[in-house]
This record gives sequence, structure tokens and C-alpha cells, in this order.
Amino acid sequence: MFRPGGKMRQFEPDVIRTDRLVLLPLRVEYAEEMAVVLADPGLHAFIGGAPETAQALRAKYERWVAGSPDPAEAWCNWVIRLRAADCLVGTVQVTVADDGGGAVAEVAWVVGAPWQGRGIAVEAARGLVAWLGRLPVHTVVAHIHPEHVASAAVAAAAGLAPTDRWEDGEVEWQLAVDRGGARGGPTGAAV
Repeated sequence: MFRPGGKMRQFEPDVIRTDRLVLLPLRVEYAEEMAVVLADPGLHAFIGGAPETAQALRAKYERWVAGSPDPAEAWCNWVIRLRAADCLVGTVQVTVADDGGGAVAEVAWVVGAPWQGRGIAVEAARGLVAWLGRLPVHTVVAHIHPEHVASAAVAAAAGLAPTDRWEDGEVEWQLAVDRGGARGGPTGAAV
């Protein structure tokens, strides 16, 4: 949801439905189930860190739900619920900031190891990009480790393309989005 008002805090996550998934706005109560979903140390191979306890996730989710302390930035976080199994299987998130030319949305996703390889991350990322296409966002970006082939495939399936820009050892992927929701090509793409 976008509420006009000029500040990035006006971006708030809505429920997003796809064929098999429901992206639910993050709630602190999801921490216990998500600690199990995110328990595989292999999920941290490219992003660093280690699995967190339910208590640590609860504290993190409390901060995330409270929102960014920076009024020029908005945090939108969701858990991914697989409808058929009625369980949580991962997360997607967006950080929206103004780059001087309008809103840029940085997206990220993670799907628990038992649910990988089923197209869940692709479906969730496409749903998220479609949701962003209805908001006043001009560019969607993701930062992906160059060796993380699966995440690169998710970004490509969601319409993003790699650029020649790097941040913290990761390739920046982009998708230009017009305010009408139509997709444009990547900006700054490597030739």
C-alpha cells in the first residue's frame, strides 16, 4: 500500500496472493515458525551469519515491524505461506528509498531448504515485483553474490537483469518500472 505524503514511511506491505502462495506482512508472532524454516546453515552460505533462535528472530522482527528509524526509508517484510501445506516457507523483503529521482525498491528473498527447487522463490519474487509495479517505484534492485546461481535465476525470472555495478561483493540486478506498472528493461545493464 502507498499512502501519498512524501515520506518513504508511507509504503506499507499488503497481503500479496499468487497461485500457490500468500505473502503475509511480517508479524512478530511468526518468529518461532520462521526459526525452524530458516534453521539450515546452508541458507547463509552467500549472505553470511548463522541461523537465529526464535528469541533472536523475535527481537529482529520487532525492529523490522516497527519500521526504519530513517524517515527517508521504508521497510516492507513478508513471510511466504505455502497455501497447500498451510505453512511458512520463507521471506521476502523490500527496502524503499529515494535516490533523488524517486523511489527505488531493493528486494530480497529466502526460502527454507526443504522447499527449495519448487519455484517458490520465483513465484514470490514475481508477486513482489508485480506489487511494486503498482506503486510509485521507478526501479527494483537486488544484490546477488556472483556465485549464487539459484538467486540469480530467481532475479532473472522476476524480470531483473545484472548490471555492471557491484556492492559489497555482490552484483546489482535491476528492473526499470514505470508508474503504470509496465516493465521496462534493466537500467545500467552490462553489455
